[in-house]
Amino acid sequence: MAELKGGCHCGNISLQYTTDMAPEDTVPRACQCGFCRKHNTSAVSDPEGEAVITVRDGSSLSRYQFGLKAADFLICRECGVYVAAFMSDPNDAHGFATLMSVTLDDRARFPQPQPAVYEGEDEAGRRQRRRERWTPARLEVS
Repeated sequence: MAELKGGCHCGNISLQYTTDMAPEDTVPRACQCGFCRKHNTSAVSDPEGEAVITVRDGSSLSRYQFGLKAADFLICRECGVYVAAFMSDPNDAHGFATLMSVTLDDRARFPQPQPAVYEGEDEAGRRQRRRERWTPARLEVS
């Protein structure tokens, strides 16, 4: 497994992403919702991998929610970078995350994102899709 690292611009939020998928072989997703379009997202995940999101200063973390409020969109309050979306799961010891490839140190290795549309999903369907497709993850906030 490869370990990819990254985080926000100021270093408050760091990422550690373990995956068997080479960045070149992934298909990053560009969600077409208003929030993601404004952030020019390029989301990657590996359901067989693992992600650890570490926040050094929790008071500088914004957990933005919108729509179905089924995930926290993790944004650094200091530098403004949208790093990942995280969904906790009461049925699991861990949560699930999708990471923004542009925040990973190896970002140049990822292909251009492909449009993804999730309109029409209800909350249960959205949570199920994320459990199946997102990366098992831990969110550690100091």
